[in-house]
Amino acid sequence: MQDLIAKAATLLEALPYIQRFSGATFVVKYGGSFMDSPDPAVRSSVARDIVFLEAVEVNPVVVHGGGKAISRAMEAAGLKPAFVQGHRVTDAATVEVVDRVLSREINPEVVQAIREFGGLAEGFAGADIFTCRPFRPAGPDGEPVDIGFVGEVTGVKTAPLLGCIARGITPVISPTARGEDGQVYNCNADVAAAQAAIALKASRLVFMSDVAGLLRDPQDPNSLIPHLDASEARSLKAAGVIDKGMIPKVDSAVAAVQAGIDKVSLVDGRVPHAVLLEIFTDAGVGTEVVP
Repeated sequence: MQDLIAKAATLLEALPYIQRFSGATFVVKYGGSFMDSPDPAVRSSVARDIVFLEAVEVNPVVVHGGGKAISRAMEAAGLKPAFVQGHRVTDAATVEVVDRVLSREINPEVVQAIREFGGLAEGFAGADIFTCRPFRPAGPDGEPVDIGFVGEVTGVKTAPLLGCIARGITPVISPTARGEDGQVYNCNADVAAAQAAIALKASRLVFMSDVAGLLRDPQDPNSLIPHLDASEARSLKAAGVIDKGMIPKVDSAVAAVQAGIDKVSLVDGRVPHAVLLEIFTDAGVGTEVVP
């Protein structure tokens, strides 16, 4: 009986959040090594969370990653992955692999996982949704480095996404984009998700990865920073707390909240139902970034 009462208490805790967010749009960036887990329960847990959001009339939009799958496919094709400041060097052969893996392999898998739990989902190649310009990181001498077909998202075609939302369908988007030259570009999924959230005027943006959130000491999982004001990000980058792969996440989070997103959450996708815990409980999980 006590277990049943505890379950009822959990539902009641979630009730005000369900009421508050009914009709809101949430963008979820789905990435991290848990996407490659051999355990089907781990891979499907996010899909179940998405279906729950649909059921309580929240409008989820998913942008997924797939870096490890791309590296495996490149190695199988005899291509050697190379990175500059965390960005994959993407030549003509590599961008073909990227486009295939992200848009024609992973994207349909995520869509199917949502459908298997009774949800509604439609897949989109990012190149049909995002526009971009070539991204050139600054080298040690301050000069831009040519890393090939890597794009910085500059625009979002919202009409197809809004059409899905109006019909109660979850759009699932791969992180590619099309340049003014008509070429498909590889894009950072965090940046793509943030730009989608801004364009759709979403209420929340959730980054799922394989870390607990923003850690003050990356070697200490107990050093989680649960709350981050956007104004603090610059000093934490200067101190090296925000480093490597966390930089585009936090930069995108700051851009999102400055553009009007209420809150951005960085959560550990390895925690079962991390999305629901973050959105529908008082304590939440991970790191929240606010204006």
